[in-house]
Amino acid sequence: MNTPPERSTAASSTTLKVETRSIDYVPRHERHGKVWHQAPFWFTGNFVLTTMVTGFTGAALGLSLMYAILAIVIGVCLGTFAMAFHANQGPRMGLPQMVQSRAQFGLRGAIVPFIAVVFVYIGFNVFNVILATDAINTVLPGERAPWYALMIILAVIIAVVGHDLLHTVQRWLTYVMISVFTVLTVAALMSLQADSAVVGAHFSWSAFLIQLSAAAGYQISYAVYVSDYSRYLPHTTPTRSVVTWTYLGAAGSALWLMSLGAFLASALPSPDAIASVQAVGNQVIPGFGTFTVLIAVPALVGIMAVNCYGAMLTGISAIDGFISIKPRLKSRIIGISLVAAVIFVIALSIPESYLHSFNNFVLLMLYFLVPWTAVNLADYYAVRKGRYAISDLFNPGGIYGRWSSAGLTAYFFGIAAMVPFMSLGFYQGPVALWLGGADIAFVVGLVVSAATYCIMARRLDHAREARAVEASERLLEGEES
Repeated sequence: MNTPPERSTAASSTTLKVETRSIDYVPRHERHGKVWHQAPFWFTGNFVLTTMVTGFTGAALGLSLMYAILAIVIGVCLGTFAMAFHANQGPRMGLPQMVQSRAQFGLRGAIVPFIAVVFVYIGFNVFNVILATDAINTVLPGERAPWYALMIILAVIIAVVGHDLLHTVQRWLTYVMISVFTVLTVAALMSLQADSAVVGAHFSWSAFLIQLSAAAGYQISYAVYVSDYSRYLPHTTPTRSVVTWTYLGAAGSALWLMSLGAFLASALPSPDAIASVQAVGNQVIPGFGTFTVLIAVPALVGIMAVNCYGAMLTGISAIDGFISIKPRLKSRIIGISLVAAVIFVIALSIPESYLHSFNNFVLLMLYFLVPWTAVNLADYYAVRKGRYAISDLFNPGGIYGRWSSAGLTAYFFGIAAMVPFMSLGFYQGPVALWLGGADIAFVVGLVVSAATYCIMARRLDHAREARAVEASERLLEGEES
């Protein structure tokens, strides 16, 4: 197994060290942190202007505010449910989220969902850096490229220092964001009238389900790196605690900002995340709206750092399946820097109107991630029940093999099953057309992928796997002694 000799990241409560581990197993003697820290981490991770934009979807389709918020609540609760249950895998396995996928897809087969995951990381960071620059341009208009570069560099520095700094930044930003946006939300409720900007606001199943799917897809997108930030927690961390704190943080901020976005979109003509926040805030106190917009920038930089870190872990995991990589600090820095360069180039090369395609991006992301999360959760909770041979996840000759037909078949079956139900700006499946444009594809994908995997997993040799798990535990205990 690729395990470096360094025993870094055994952080004390008072010092912050540069993380040197990447995709390798975190030994139990290096575990640290408090489980409640998962709540502020995911609260701030979700408390970004990009989340607010997701709430614009219903109003844009003519959905009245009450039904838009109902769709958001259902979508967020369902999407966060899938995301939060991945958090339990971190302390149990001590591994990044996507490395765990090797058990379902094989060491090389895991590259299939990895491609979709890296696309999500980079796509979100492009949206985030554009929004952050828009916010800065409200007070400092001018060239965009220098601001792109500055914010990406700041995100890279945070990501290179690693896990502990990411947690610290997100935790402290939580208090700031709650304070500022509480004032903004109260101001919006006092000064705006719901549905005043939506002509003929009404209910339609099509608009309702598209808003629901957008909210669910946005939350599920976080599933690809949940355990990246819980893997340093002590091995004995209770399942209920890590799942509950993760759920409360991620769902709380999403419900707040998406609902606020839905309200602004229903009350303001041609809603825009930056302009809407600025206009509403400035009505309360001159300059407060501009201040709020600028306060949102550090949160965007924080989640950009999280995305760069996660993309690096996923990229290294993909390459390591074909060419063994020593998971040291150098590989982390190179990986993060390459991700940052790609984000910068894409942000420069696309028109600003790219932000208008955000809903299509979220839905596409949902279609590619739903089969993965279904397979991963089904394997962890129903098939293998949390018992894995950690060392074999890094061994091409181990029990998980290079390619796994069970995971790959379930993944592609899930995607194929969703196609007739998909509803995008450029494509509508036959079932979606029959339903008037309503999108229930993610429900179909979850059920088909999970069921297919569980059926195919019946062929697993559980006795052989049990022996491999015991051997892996002895190996890990020997390394820690």
